[in-house]
Amino acid sequence: MPTPHNNAKKGDIAKTVLMPGDPLRAKFIAENYLENPVCYNEVRGMLGFTGTYKGVPVSVQGSGMGMPSIGIYSWELFNEYGVENIIRVGTAGGVADNVQLRDVVIGMSASTNSAYASQYRLPGTYAPTASWKLLSAAVEAAKAKGSTFHVGNILSSDTFYDDADSLADWQKMGVLAIEMEAAALYMNAARAGKNALCILTVSDCPLKGLSTTAEERQTTFRDMMEIALETVIINK
Repeated sequence: MPTPHNNAKKGDIAKTVLMPGDPLRAKFIAENYLENPVCYNEVRGMLGFTGTYKGVPVSVQGSGMGMPSIGIYSWELFNEYGVENIIRVGTAGGVADNVQLRDVVIGMSASTNSAYASQYRLPGTYAPTASWKLLSAAVEAAKAKGSTFHVGNILSSDTFYDDADSLADWQKMGVLAIEMEAAALYMNAARAGKNALCILTVSDCPLKGLSTTAEERQTTFRDMMEIALETVIINK
């Protein structure tokens, strides 16, 4: 049952998939956290692996950047491969004043400037929302790990270089952080009747002019990855 973007066969992909944007980060997770990982996809360089974590089958696959890309890959995982849970693990720019570098942000909901929801022809404005079963488990895992984390609304933007410079406006509405994929993931999950969550590491704070070093990013990425993996265990 390969698709144009994934050459996995039936049974190659676990029911839960961790999905970083960068396929090389997917490779890092597979090699450092999964037992006996097997690569199931190399199409377009979007690497996917399946292994086990504490005895539970887990897959990890890159999504690429932006909502069109994660929209394709998550749709296929949910609808063609029978995946039940997708947890995005990525980086974000901190927006709220109390969100600092290296903090973890768990996206309860995802505001967006994208027109992705227009395909559903809804008579109003849809609110992309995480699945409670994954959200509550991630909070439990973050508390157990002792991580500094925040839970709330994030912004999924179609623009990385925003000519309008509108972050301050989103900040006024309580948005915690900005990234580029979660809203599409949440909508795809809702439409398929599946579960999704976005867990982020704050790699920079644009309104404060702050950013992490490469070494710091590597360390904090591990916190986010471990929270996501423990979320899988809690939900097994």
